[in-house]
Amino acid sequence: MANHYFLELLPFSSVFVISFFITKNGFDTNNRQAVIIFGSILMFIYLHFAFYIFISYWSLKKVKRMYKGKVQTKFQKAIFEWLFTLIIGFVIIWISYCLNIIENTIPYIIGPIMYSMVVYFLSYKAFQLKATDIDGRVFENNDNALLFDQISAMITKEKLYLESELSLSWLSKLIGKSTQKTSEVINQYAKQNFNDYINYYRIQDAKKKLLDQKNKNYTISAIAFDTGFSSLSSFNSAFKKFEGITPSAYKKDNL
Repeated sequence: MANHYFLELLPFSSVFVISFFITKNGFDTNNRQAVIIFGSILMFIYLHFAFYIFISYWSLKKVKRMYKGKVQTKFQKAIFEWLFTLIIGFVIIWISYCLNIIENTIPYIIGPIMYSMVVYFLSYKAFQLKATDIDGRVFENNDNALLFDQISAMITKEKLYLESELSLSWLSKLIGKSTQKTSEVINQYAKQNFNDYINYYRIQDAKKKLLDQKNKNYTISAIAFDTGFSSLSSFNSAFKKFEGITPSAYKKDNL
């Protein structure tokens, strides 16, 4: 594998070594042979760059397909977005410099200006996505996905969210993991903290109960306690957070 990466240095190394043998006559525009050689090297450089852009895009799409249908962590999504942005930036740089070598197409200064703008934008995007803080370990196979599936099954299928005493420490003991690990997995795959993750399912259940005619004589407090909330105030706060209105307003608007 190491030899494979060293081979990628050969094109650059070849052009670099050849540059030492170019004499003053090599820059003479009246020398047809020199112009042909210089033009060939320049075309090779640009085609070489285009080749690597294409290979990078093809490789990224291939990896992306491997994760199709799988739950991606926020870090994995950030890496994919950053790499696609990087490739687009390289394409813009390549086009601007290609136009530079076509006589009277665009002023030469456009190439360096475009290069600077793209580099600044890519730097900004890297810090925005926190790509500089992420490494390849986010794609390592681990049991986090399986653990989240286990948690999800307990919360949704077994309706563990209806338990008013449910807490992060209690759930962690049930699955035999530390609270830190449980919290990390929920944050990664649910894109929510533990409280929001649990309250989301409670609110979905509460919405059904509020509109069910069988529960028309139930007070909002009763429904709040039935769906796992320990107080009416916490139920109202959570409901408004997810739905944007109070439970009573939701019931009034939908009945």
